[in-house]
Amino acid sequence: MTKSYTINQSKEWTGKEVTLKGWVYNKRGSGALVFLQVRDGTGFIQATAVKSELDEKIFALAKDITLESSVIITGVCKEEKRAPGGYEIGVQDIKLVKRSEEYPIGKKEHGPDFLLSYRHLWLRSKRQWAIQRIRNEIIYAIYEHFRNEGFIKIDSPILTPNACEGTTTLFPVPYLPDWKDIDGENWKSEMAKHLGKKDKELPFCYLSQSGQLYLEAAIMAHRRVFDFGPTFRAEKSKTRRHLTEFWMMDAEAAFVEHQENMKIQEGLIVAIVERVLKNCVKELEMIERNTEPLKPVLKGDFKIISHQEAVAIIKKEGQLIGERDDFGAEHETILSQKFDRPFFVEKFPKEVKAFYMKEDPDDDSRVMNADMLASEGYGEIIGGSQREDDYETLLGRMKALNMPLEDFQWYLDLRKYGSVPHSGFGIGLERIIAWVCKLDHVRETIPFPRMMERYRP
Repeated sequence: MTKSYTINQSKEWTGKEVTLKGWVYNKRGSGALVFLQVRDGTGFIQATAVKSELDEKIFALAKDITLESSVIITGVCKEEKRAPGGYEIGVQDIKLVKRSEEYPIGKKEHGPDFLLSYRHLWLRSKRQWAIQRIRNEIIYAIYEHFRNEGFIKIDSPILTPNACEGTTTLFPVPYLPDWKDIDGENWKSEMAKHLGKKDKELPFCYLSQSGQLYLEAAIMAHRRVFDFGPTFRAEKSKTRRHLTEFWMMDAEAAFVEHQENMKIQEGLIVAIVERVLKNCVKELEMIERNTEPLKPVLKGDFKIISHQEAVAIIKKEGQLIGERDDFGAEHETILSQKFDRPFFVEKFPKEVKAFYMKEDPDDDSRVMNADMLASEGYGEIIGGSQREDDYETLLGRMKALNMPLEDFQWYLDLRKYGSVPHSGFGIGLERIIAWVCKLDHVRETIPFPRMMERYRP
């Protein structure tokens, strides 16, 4: 009996009879030859059907099969440099598992809205396949690097009672565990009653925009921790860098201050790029990514410039920006075209950054933070800072911002019981992928993108 094999094992199976289970994603040929392009999830290969070598019914099936039909093909795997992928299968038999109806995604040009509406099918394309494989490699690189650096994974909650950075970008969720017996229209009417109450009386929690605050609690037990999961931001942004649901990796470390925090981030990015360049050669070729601009990353030595220096660069390019302004997407694009690898912009004005960041001891109007911007115009991929570890200082900052202290008392407690200098950072996975793959929009980086006006399929 012929053993099953997968396309990524073709080199090992050269010269042997194999059974391939997969899908026909393209075909060409006429007359006495039919070339079937087949994928099985691990890769892509050409299966060549020769009329003179096959039963009439089998060749007719090869000739008439519809795109995206699922098949089981038996034949001999052989090296063929002219074939896509360098290998092909000489067809001996084809069994049809399920004939596909006319496939809605054709060879013609489709707009992004059409493709996103058929995202469940678009994922099958070579380009999307390659991007998701690179995404997977980046995720594994993060896990492996942090394990090597002494971090452990801590799972922070998705439902939270308060905001990490600001309530204006949060998704509220009705938190009504005792309503399990209410459904349908009854649920809607009960919810409508609650919506008439004052905000503080509403039984709401929020979808997490970051696990950072919870990780700060965990470092007191484990020293170095990270989380990795979906996060949600209700920003009214339609830029190529924004999703409303995205995957975030947050890391926190005890006894780490500002400069060391940046070195940890640099080491992580070097590890990610190194692994992708090593393990995703064919995927990078499929998306036609020129890897030369990524190679300087491997050298490390990421530059550090101050917020003031960055503002000066932006102004020199004719952009309007205040001395104490945060950066917009166009500002980040300008900055990240000036460097051949990622770099840091540090010490932003305190008023444009989050409440938990530690003040700069040399200028208390600024904080000990750093944003890492990717090269090639891709902008921010990491945001990090040293955290305020003094109870009274943090309390004063929160009072000045009129924050609800009762919701953050647990967070303040961390500064009362053995507080230490500590730092952390967060990575938006999709922005990293967009940069590494050189994609025009983050919507291709995630299997099913959620944006301001799209939450289907």
